[in-house]
Amino acid sequence: MTRYQALADDLARSIRQGLLRPGQRLPSVRQASAARKLSPATVFQAYYLLEAQGLVQSRPRSGYYVAQAAQRLPPEPDTASAPRGESRPVDVSALVFEVLESAMARDIVPLGSAFLSPALFPLAKLGRAMAHEAVHLDPRSTVDDLTPGNAELRRHIALRYRVGGVELGANDLVICNGAIEALNLCIAAVTQPGDAVLVESPCFYAALQTLERRGLRAVEVPTHPREGIELGALDAAIRRHAPKACWLMTRFQNPLGASLPEAKTRELVQLLARHELPLIEDDVYGELHFGAHRPPPAKAFDTRGLVLHCSSFSKTLAPGYRIGWAAPGRYAQQVARLKLTNTLATCVPAQLAIARYLQRGGYERHLRGLRQTLAQQQAAYLDAVARHFPAGTRVTRPDGGYFLWLELPPGGDALALQRQAAQRGISLAPGPMFSAERSYARCLRLNCGHPLDARIETALATLGALSAAPPA
Repeated sequence: MTRYQALADDLARSIRQGLLRPGQRLPSVRQASAARKLSPATVFQAYYLLEAQGLVQSRPRSGYYVAQAAQRLPPEPDTASAPRGESRPVDVSALVFEVLESAMARDIVPLGSAFLSPALFPLAKLGRAMAHEAVHLDPRSTVDDLTPGNAELRRHIALRYRVGGVELGANDLVICNGAIEALNLCIAAVTQPGDAVLVESPCFYAALQTLERRGLRAVEVPTHPREGIELGALDAAIRRHAPKACWLMTRFQNPLGASLPEAKTRELVQLLARHELPLIEDDVYGELHFGAHRPPPAKAFDTRGLVLHCSSFSKTLAPGYRIGWAAPGRYAQQVARLKLTNTLATCVPAQLAIARYLQRGGYERHLRGLRQTLAQQQAAYLDAVARHFPAGTRVTRPDGGYFLWLELPPGGDALALQRQAAQRGISLAPGPMFSAERSYARCLRLNCGHPLDARIETALATLGALSAAPPA
């Protein structure tokens, strides 16, 4: 746990135990820094995290105060998952498609969606950039760098990594049709049908669908709802199952929102290097941190080329443009060849439009605003869950991203709740779709990436009432 997380956890306990009461002013950043022997930046990060969790509120030129709703927030899940840990074929697509097809209409309340509100993106600016590039398109650019992608875009992406302390160059990157293609190419580069792959438990359903489609076997590994995969269990699973790859989200994992602490991330990379085991790192949410600095991905600690790092602009800037990338390390040639034989290239105008947007500046300013909005929305959703869901409900409070993971009280049935919600025009993502074992029967994922308006407030009240009702 980092110093700012330790401070935030200590203050959170004081708030929930009533030692710090609603409306009470927290020590100033300067006072807390002196008393705790921490830097002002560390204290600020802790306060910012508490604000994101809905526990404190900032008042301009006055300081930080305990939020009025702070003491009634539900507790967080506090134990790691306990999957059976068997190597098993995957069969989740039918359930996933059933759930997703019930959530496609525009008038559905998108609590089960995996996408942010489109109103949060600078689509007009991107559209102007796209129009400019389409009009001034150099005909040769349509065939230049076909498979690796536009050189200028790769340069801008590599620069962002360098600023964050990750040593990547433009030639280390392959531009793909979204992160999902990058992930598919990477897993194809290191596995064959029948191989075992280690995944988190719960795990993003698209990863499970990829394993299912490729005929791979999933081994679910215990995962903590705040600090991510359990390294001891991971080591044991490697020794038992001899997997060919490990597929993880190290930052703000979907669906839990878990994020490995920096020291644990470094230890993860070292553990996998000892076993010569490739890591497919899905890092599409890494830029959506609520703290002052982006936590480093596993790729930052990779000295052996074993981390195949994947990300995209779909969750941060340009949904629908389908621009993602892979940094496959020692597997770069295999991934490039697979890209060549699968889709050959990625949309050139979309690449040029994003490269132009990055070149003109403003991306970091957009990200700051997006992060602040998501932190505020998370706090609003947490308050709504506290008001509407039955006693005994637990809910995560991630340090970034836009998902909440709810554990309903004993007797809760997420699949039944999802079907009842769909009949009322509300989409939900029930826990069993995030597990090859069909676990998490009383869990669900909520998307808090849409502003909490009256329609969503009503939907959450409806879900809370349905959750509290006795089973039919």
